[in-house]
Amino acid sequence: MQQYTVPQFIDVEAKIIGPITTRQFLIFLGAALIIFISYKIFDFGLFLTIGILVFLLAGTFAFLKINGRPFHYFVLNLIQTLKKPGLRVWNHRSSSFEEKENKEVKFEETIVNKKLNEAQLEELSLIIDTKGKYKGENGNLGA
Repeated sequence: MQQYTVPQFIDVEAKIIGPITTRQFLIFLGAALIIFISYKIFDFGLFLTIGILVFLLAGTFAFLKINGRPFHYFVLNLIQTLKKPGLRVWNHRSSSFEEKENKEVKFEETIVNKKLNEAQLEELSLIIDTKGKYKGENGNLGA
């Protein structure tokens, strides 16, 4: 029997530049682009404020991990949680007890034939296994 090695660290991102991964590099590349655009558009005071905020935000998204997962997963889960209601309330007034009581329940009368031979059991098993596509030889079992 041939043995195979099983990868151990499948959730470790590949490093491209020293300790920086591809995701972190792209985050800082986008941050540098935003900082450069703000340098060209705004005066120095506003550029410095925007630059520091963008750099801190990029550093947070690039390096911070919460429960071993990258920060952007935390932000996505937070947004998803805020969109969904946290409290589910059962609306007991939507269908009252009286309405349910007034509904008639009709049961079909079924005849159970407990005396099936082996051939009929095999045919019944085949009908069940084929999910009803095979109808049987004579169409009615046990009659």
